[in-house]
Amino acid sequence: MAGTISILPMRSRMHARSSRPARRSSTLVRPPAMSMRSRSVDSFLPEVQRFAIARGAAFLNDIQGFPDPSLYPELAAASCRLVVMHAVQRRGRAQRLELAADEVWDRIYDFFGERLAALERGGITRERLILDTGMGFFLSNRPEASLRVLAGLGRLKRDFGLPVLVSVSRKSFLRAITGRASASETGAATLSAEIYAAEMGADYIRTHDPGALADALKIMAALRADAARPSA
Repeated sequence: MAGTISILPMRSRMHARSSRPARRSSTLVRPPAMSMRSRSVDSFLPEVQRFAIARGAAFLNDIQGFPDPSLYPELAAASCRLVVMHAVQRRGRAQRLELAADEVWDRIYDFFGERLAALERGGITRERLILDTGMGFFLSNRPEASLRVLAGLGRLKRDFGLPVLVSVSRKSFLRAITGRASASETGAATLSAEIYAAEMGADYIRTHDPGALADALKIMAALRADAARPSA
């Protein structure tokens, strides 16, 4: 299976104990599969973003959604795809915020409307942009906020006319719904949410278990193909 290795130079999780480089990685999968294998760098630090651009990263993901206009000329001159991520706290690590699903949805639309316009004014072409709504504590400590956003992915894509990246792997809302104590116990819940995201139109899925996701997507594609065959 082809995909994109995602490198996370700095921790952004709410309970991260320091800002030292994170020793973990995940994989971006483009359903049903991508035709290349390359690198994606996740960082909100301008110096790391400049380093990634200079080294030819294929994707650059900023959990703050590229808020610094002084970096826009360099982003505009680069060729990498830019993942513009929404987070309710706007800056810094994920926080426990008590927000209703409707309020989160409105904030997502307001954020993307403002940020995409700013990026385009800065000379960054729209076709390089990918939307990431955030999930789990990046939205709210209420699990229904993440569920609402997953259900609305198709609408989000239609309204903004851009591809969407989803990262539900091991997220907090899965533990809240299933009652699992740790992220390592959410494999089945993660895969269920990822398949649902793919069905709702997610263009990219960031996962810790690309093998399981790739297999599930193949089965879904086979089932759809068989269902579409004319009856004998």
